Amino acid sequence: MNNSLALLGGPAIIRQTIKSFNTIGEEELAAVTEVMRSGVLSAYIGARGDAFMGGPRVRAFEKHAAEHFGVKHAIAVNSWTSGLIAAIGAIGLEPGDEVITTPWTMVATATAILHWNGIPVFADIDPTSFNIDPASVEKLIGPRTRAILAVDIFGQSCDMRALRDIATRHGLKLLCDTAQAPGATYHGSMTGTLADIGGFSLNYHKHIHCGEGGILVTNDDRYARRLQLIRNHAEAVVDSDEPAELCNMLGYNFRLGEIEAAIATEQLKKLAANVQGRQRVVDGFNAGLGKLPGINTPRVSDGCTHVYYVYGMRLDIDRLGVPRDRLVAALRAEGVPGLMNGYQNVHLYPLFQQRIAYGTKGFPWTSPYADRDVHYGRGTCPVAEDLHARTFLGINICLNDYSPDDIAQVVGAFDKVWRNLDVLAHLP
Repeated sequence: MNNSLALLGGPAIIRQTIKSFNTIGEEELAAVTEVMRSGVLSAYIGARGDAFMGGPRVRAFEKHAAEHFGVKHAIAVNSWTSGLIAAIGAIGLEPGDEVITTPWTMVATATAILHWNGIPVFADIDPTSFNIDPASVEKLIGPRTRAILAVDIFGQSCDMRALRDIATRHGLKLLCDTAQAPGATYHGSMTGTLADIGGFSLNYHKHIHCGEGGILVTNDDRYARRLQLIRNHAEAVVDSDEPAELCNMLGYNFRLGEIEAAIATEQLKKLAANVQGRQRVVDGFNAGLGKLPGINTPRVSDGCTHVYYVYGMRLDIDRLGVPRDRLVAALRAEGVPGLMNGYQNVHLYPLFQQRIAYGTKGFPWTSPYADRDVHYGRGTCPVAEDLHARTFLGINICLNDYSPDDIAQVVGAFDKVWRNLDVLAHLP
C-alpha cells in the first residue's frame, strides 16, 4: 500500500465521488403532479376570510407537522428566515430591545432581530456541544433584554432546561432556531417544541426539504395567531385597536405555496428514517475517528439525541503539532468531502463590526431607543472565536449519502493523514 500523502503526490484514498444526499422520490413527484393538475398553486388571500389561512396542501402539512412534533400549532412559511422574522415580531419586540443569541449560526438568526430594530447580543458557546452557553447568557442580561434566541446547532438541542430557568427568572421570552435539528429529542421532547416559539428549516440540504420553506411551532394560541398574521399582510386583517396587538403587525408575504407544501408533507414522513441513516453514518465515523489521537468526536448531551446535520469535531492542535489548515488540505487531497475549516463568527461580520444596518448612521444601535453600547469586537465570544480560528473541524454530512464503503474510506483517509502527522509537521 502506498502511504504517501495525496497532498504530496501519492494516490488519494477516495477516488470516486460520494453520492449526493437526495430523498426526493416518486412520492414527491406524485404529490406535485396532483397539485399541478388541480391548477391551485396557492390559495392565499391577504384579506379576511377562509383563504387567509392558505390552501388545502398548506393546511394539511401544518396539521401533519403539529401532530408529528406534538404541538398545538404549526405555521408554514416560505423560508426559515421568514420564520425567524415572524417569531421575533410575534413576541412584541420593541425598538431597542435586546435579544441574546449565539454567534455560531446562520446570520439570519441575528438579522431577524435587527429586522424589528432590536439589538442582537452575542453569548459565547459551549466548547463540546457548540450550542449557546447558558452561563454566558445570564451574564449578558440587561434592563432591555427581552428574549433569548437559542440555536440547536449541527443537530442537537441546546440546554433548554437551563435556558428556560434563566428566562423564567428574568421574565424573558425563549425562542429556538432548530433549523438543523428536526427529529432530535431533548429528554423525551422534540427539539424546537420547548421554546415559546420554535421551528425548522425546509431548505434544500436540510433533513426535510421542499427547496425553500420553514415551519414555526408553538403551544401558545396568541403567538400562533400573531405568526399567522405576520405571515400574510397582517395590517389588512388584524382586528384590534390595542397597541400591544397592533405591535409589529406589518404586511409581509411569507406564504408557502401548495407545491412546496405537498413536497414537505412527503418529506416529513421520511424524517425518522433519514435521521436513523445519519446516525448510522456517525456510528461508523465515531468507531474509526474516535481512536485517533487529538480528535474529539461529537459528544451527545445526556438525555438527548443528535441528528447530525454536521459532524462536528474539536482538534487538540497542540497535541497534533500540525495547524488545522494543513490537516484540512491533506484530508481534501485524500478526497474527504464536505470539510468545514471552522464555522461562523457572526458577531465579527462587517455589519456588526461597523454597526451599520439601516442607512449609514448606525441605526438601530445609535437610535434613542437603544440605551447601552453593545460592541462586537474580538474577544466578545472567546470560545467561539478560538474554535473558528484554530480547533473546529466539521464534515457536512448532510450533503452526501454515505454507503458503508464510503464511511470506511473516509475513516481510511483520516487514518492515512494521521499516520503522516510528522511529515505534515515538517512541511515548509
